[in-house]
Amino acid sequence: MRLLLPASLVVLLSCGMLLPLAAPAQTKPITTNTKARNLWEKAQAQAKDRDFTKAIETLTQLNQKFPSLGEPYLLKGSLLKAMGDNRPAFEAYRMGISKIPLDPTRASDYYALGELAMSFGEYATAADSYRKYLKTAPKSNRNGPRVQRQLLNCEFAQKAMASPTGPQPERLGEPLNTFRFQYFPALTADSRFLLFTGRPAADSGEDLFISRFAKEGTIGAPVPISPAINTPYNEGAGTIAGDGKTLVFASCDRPNSVGNCDLYISRRTGNSWSKPQNLGRNVNSPEWDSQPTLSADGRTLYFTSTRRGGRGQEDIYVTTLGADGNWSPARNLGEPVNTSGKDMAPFIHASGTTLYYVTDGLVGMGGLDVYRCEQQAANKWSIPQNLGYPLNTFENEASLFISSDNRRGFCSRSRAAEAGVKQERDRPVELFSFEVPQAVRARETSTYTQGRVFDAITKKPIAADVQLYDLNTDELVQYVASDSENGEYTVVLNEGRQYAMYAAANKYLMKSLSFDYSDKRAFDPLTLDIYLEPVRSGRSIVLNNLFFDTNQFELKPKSRTELNRLIAFMKQYPDVQVEISGHTDDVGSDEDNLTLSQNRAKAVYSYLVGQGVKAPRLRFRGYGETKPLNPNDSDQHRQQNRRIEFRIL
Repeated sequence: MRLLLPASLVVLLSCGMLLPLAAPAQTKPITTNTKARNLWEKAQAQAKDRDFTKAIETLTQLNQKFPSLGEPYLLKGSLLKAMGDNRPAFEAYRMGISKIPLDPTRASDYYALGELAMSFGEYATAADSYRKYLKTAPKSNRNGPRVQRQLLNCEFAQKAMASPTGPQPERLGEPLNTFRFQYFPALTADSRFLLFTGRPAADSGEDLFISRFAKEGTIGAPVPISPAINTPYNEGAGTIAGDGKTLVFASCDRPNSVGNCDLYISRRTGNSWSKPQNLGRNVNSPEWDSQPTLSADGRTLYFTSTRRGGRGQEDIYVTTLGADGNWSPARNLGEPVNTSGKDMAPFIHASGTTLYYVTDGLVGMGGLDVYRCEQQAANKWSIPQNLGYPLNTFENEASLFISSDNRRGFCSRSRAAEAGVKQERDRPVELFSFEVPQAVRARETSTYTQGRVFDAITKKPIAADVQLYDLNTDELVQYVASDSENGEYTVVLNEGRQYAMYAAANKYLMKSLSFDYSDKRAFDPLTLDIYLEPVRSGRSIVLNNLFFDTNQFELKPKSRTELNRLIAFMKQYPDVQVEISGHTDDVGSDEDNLTLSQNRAKAVYSYLVGQGVKAPRLRFRGYGETKPLNPNDSDQHRQQNRRIEFRIL
């Protein structure tokens, strides 16, 4: 049975028959003591006959009766390691090495102790053992490059543990962590729903579960996400878009799959999830594809793949959803994100500007560590930075998720070994939470606006496209759809940006909204219901993203987003005629305000005509201060009265 449990948590141990079973042959007796020598020869014979348990019992007698002898400890360590009992093996190796002077014939033992010490975070012991290995191993030894890297890891880890980046993650209490394995936590942008993969037992399949946070912060019991999603096949490693309406997950060995594990997509309407669809050959490969993460609007997908042509065994890839509804051919993220090692479990923050992932291809704490890198330009990422201790430890880290507001993080970790549980893959995996340290946060903090879209006349919910543009770059940064059943939508906003947001549906006037977070004002979530006016004579909208300097009528460059939307509207409805009307507040003389409003309306008219809209379809008029929306009794009301309107004739 293939599992979607992160490979970082599935340790494929070699069969004991393939591991070294005895200490190197002795060039001279380990002792002249007859009783000790007899026990030593007995243990060697038992090991040769593959009776490891008896051999370890004999070696334990030697340890107890002749504790100064190092060789019995080393043979015992070798046998325990072959049996997968690594903690006692580490202790035996450490005792044995401490009792024997530096010996060129013991290079393999120094290496074994170094590797075991690293697996338990015993960095001082590991570094000492690796240095002894370099002193005693042949110059052409194959482990030399790895040992040099491990020494760098030891140095990094010791410094990181001396300067923690934040508090230890805390295990989440009930009703979570009730399965034996739970991992890959993910939140919606509003932090209302927690998605994760659950597996009740080591021999059971994986399913996706959802828990809901109440307003007071408590969390509900996990429930299966949907019978449309969870099946007798494994479903796991899920990711959910910011609005909670798009789900991508991995599943293995399904009929008509592209590879052994593929990515599938499902969309939610109301409370129902659609039948999952394979993302197809542009995304999936004949190899293993898993561990997806979606951008906030569900239109950019990062994932892990073992397909051919990568830099390492696992690499991170990206694909985007086109206007035609098809996903682009997956592209390797390349350097510096992907390395010659394992690069896995990507997570793109809701802001879209910071990527987190695990890799063993960079210097860290040893094994798989979590790193962060920032998007500098299209297809270009900064040098990955290790998140430090305690988010990274000597163990293999699995995945990490950080809320849109940069305050709370989630991860999964293996529980300390229980009695009788020797192999890491059998250790329970649990969900943890932590307060996000400043150094770990995404480059940009996000919030969201959330609400429903209605018909302004019937007050019924409608399906609409909700698009978010960065006004400084005229870039479409998010594109979501409101729910056709209940009209719900969620859009993520980043601090430091100025946005234009548009809600539009067929046969309706678009709604123009403006959000300015370019300064450090309150950055709280918004609840905003939107009412769309039908394209009908007499209906009008306020154009909230046209900008002028004070008392000026020249359109500022960031107005182009709104102007281009108007052009698209006029092309969509070629028979529509409109009036562009200018309005002001009551500051200044009536005559000056009338002239200013007239000139501003004309500026919009001239732009549209200059871009190909036929002049007979347009007219412009200035109304000055004669048609205020609100009393001119506050700065906010005056600002609302200074406007350009777009009215159907």
